[in-house]
Amino acid sequence: YKGEGILRASPRDVWECIKPVAGGLRTKWDQNVKDFEVIEAVSDTVSICRTTTPSACMRIISPREFVDVVVMKQYEDGTMLSAATNVEHPLCPPHPDFVRGFNYPCGCFCIPVPGEPDRTELLTFFQTDLGGYLPQTVVDSFFPSSISGFYSNLTKAVKALKA
Repeated sequence: YKGEGILRASPRDVWECIKPVAGGLRTKWDQNVKDFEVIEAVSDTVSICRTTTPSACMRIISPREFVDVVVMKQYEDGTMLSAATNVEHPLCPPHPDFVRGFNYPCGCFCIPVPGEPDRTELLTFFQTDLGGYLPQTVVDSFFPSSISGFYSNLTKAVKALKA
């Protein structure tokens, strides 16, 4: 799935809300992120992370956990990138209270809009196998509304950050 939108905020402010770091803002505004923890910091820009999600779709989708290698990068034009993909890690075996999901390569790009310092183009790519025994119709109905909610809630979070 791909999401795309222009936010009325600087790339720095958008990045502050979405960057994948322990104690970051994402758990406060993203309804699909219950907790985010760094299992191992490989370097300043690469880490092994565990993300948990709450139940969704009137509890048809039970809580999930994802373990990913995450890379963050800033480009010369000011674009900021967070990219991730599934990984197994000995310090993070499957937890019995969660269904282990699997992220294929995915990420977010915060792209400056030329000549408009208070606008950011945000591109998001999600390729997720939620795991468990979910009918494909449930998965297909969940992701579009989830992505729409992501952008809506992020817009509110950025406004609150700037206030």
